[in-house]
Amino acid sequence: MPCSVTLLLVAATWAVASPADGCNKALCASDVSKCLLQEVCQCEANHAGCPCCQECAFCLGNLWESCCDCVGLCDERPASAPRSAQRSSMHNLMSPVPSLFRALMAISDNDPPVGWSVLTLPVEEELRQNHADTSHLLLGPHTGLAPIDTKGLNVTTPPCQAIFFNECLSMSRCRAACQSVGAWRYRWFHNACCQCLGPDCRGYGGARAQCSNCRE
Repeated sequence: MPCSVTLLLVAATWAVASPADGCNKALCASDVSKCLLQEVCQCEANHAGCPCCQECAFCLGNLWESCCDCVGLCDERPASAPRSAQRSSMHNLMSPVPSLFRALMAISDNDPPVGWSVLTLPVEEELRQNHADTSHLLLGPHTGLAPIDTKGLNVTTPPCQAIFFNECLSMSRCRAACQSVGAWRYRWFHNACCQCLGPDCRGYGGARAQCSNCRE
């Protein structure tokens, strides 16, 4: 069957069967159909978790918050749940370039860049922030958020340095941007704020979105 016909069938099936209450079909139809065609959003959240939410979030990118209802995967959040700027998805990058990242940090010390700001956190503070009360998804191969272990840390331990891009970026653009600056991890907040982590970070940097032009 031609791909275009298959896509139309998927879109038509989704339009009939998708949860209707919180689903903005005008905004989400194209992207949700694409993700369903790739079979990355076809599971159900249950007491054991959500086996496809990570892949579905990556596929939908910055439309995850707006369109997760269309695939029935939005969390049931209490009124006090963290805002999107406090929720994030995190991923390791396959080919970090530590020398490039450190060179950019050295330049930034003397000539502040126009497109981003730099966050510097002592490693102990970074590890505490990693275990702050936030919601997050760890995407792909990762080391997880291990219990805080300060053994071996001292005043000479390099701090975690991270880049926050000023403007909102989709998840895929965040990943590409962080690769371009040699980062080894990125953290994409669900308000579309992008954070790139340097080689001296032990976890996933700051736990709150700090993009100057991308706020709720």
